[in-house]
Amino acid sequence: MAEPADQLPDHPDCLNCGQELRGQYCGNCGQRASNRLISLWELMRDAFGDLFELDSRLWRTLVPLLIRPGRLTRDYLEGRRARYMPPFRMYLVLSVVFFVVAFFDPREDLSLLFEPEPEPTAEEIQAAEETEDEALDKAQEKIDELEAEGTLTPENAEKARAALDDEDEDEDDGDATFTLWGDGSEEGFNVKYEEETGGCTSSGVENLPAWMQRRLTPERLEGMCERIAADKGKSVGERLLDNIPIALIVLIPIMALVLKGLYPLSRRYFVEHLLFFVHYHAFFFLILTLQILFSRFTELVSLPEAIGVLVVVAASFYIPVYLYKAMRLVYGQGHLLTLAKYVALVLAYSIGAVLTMMGALLFALFSI
Repeated sequence: MAEPADQLPDHPDCLNCGQELRGQYCGNCGQRASNRLISLWELMRDAFGDLFELDSRLWRTLVPLLIRPGRLTRDYLEGRRARYMPPFRMYLVLSVVFFVVAFFDPREDLSLLFEPEPEPTAEEIQAAEETEDEALDKAQEKIDELEAEGTLTPENAEKARAALDDEDEDEDDGDATFTLWGDGSEEGFNVKYEEETGGCTSSGVENLPAWMQRRLTPERLEGMCERIAADKGKSVGERLLDNIPIALIVLIPIMALVLKGLYPLSRRYFVEHLLFFVHYHAFFFLILTLQILFSRFTELVSLPEAIGVLVVVAASFYIPVYLYKAMRLVYGQGHLLTLAKYVALVLAYSIGAVLTMMGALLFALFSI
């Protein structure tokens, strides 16, 4: 039976790959045969269709990713792939969504759209200082009262008064010297900032290994220290935030190697273990994003704070349980054997996460 006139292709061959057409879609590359301009509605449907169609690949991927530990990995390894989003694309999308939801601040990133916050007046500053002074006076009176009642020993009362005096002096005196790096000991490696002079000094560099001494010269350390103190570490925080996604990408193949070592007889390729952790990290980003959105929703509608705390606790328990159940489903071993490998994997993951985050921090420090 002949196709309706509106279903016939505009061209006998596919405009994308040149294959002969036998219908509205190319049998080789899948592109639609029609070459007409699409409407605005069709453009919007192509952009958001996966979001609003319940049977789209988006929802067929996110739902099992969230509630069926290991299901996506097992289906993908067994060849059932067309129904799901590609794993690396899903990981990148969910990681971007997480970092946008977690760290995007409209008032800072879109500050041009908001009016600046008014500076406090002299009267407001004076009122705040008077309030702080009153609080210190009340604390001193309370210490005296407790000492008179015998609740506080004279020694403890004296320590409490000294602590309040130190706090009062810190508020009055803006000059200070503090250690940015190191343990503060005289013989150890330290980088100190002196607020009185606005400069930094370093000591103990000679105690470091030779390869570190060649990179951590006193001039370089003091320059970094001054730049950090100038903006109170804001630039370091921004660079660290930029480096975290890269650190997590580095962590995934490291953990895949650990999995390959834990399952030496599974005959699985390295990329199969890699896929397991791509899916697990995608789940991690998804549940953290949902948790943040739910917390903000509870604040918006003024729900009891206990509900938000309960959700955080539940998610904290679900994340490790998810990993264990995913290992059970994908690798198919018994509870005891899986539990032993799970403990080893969690320990290795903790060490790997600390090392990669330290690396991200070092890169942030040296890039300012």
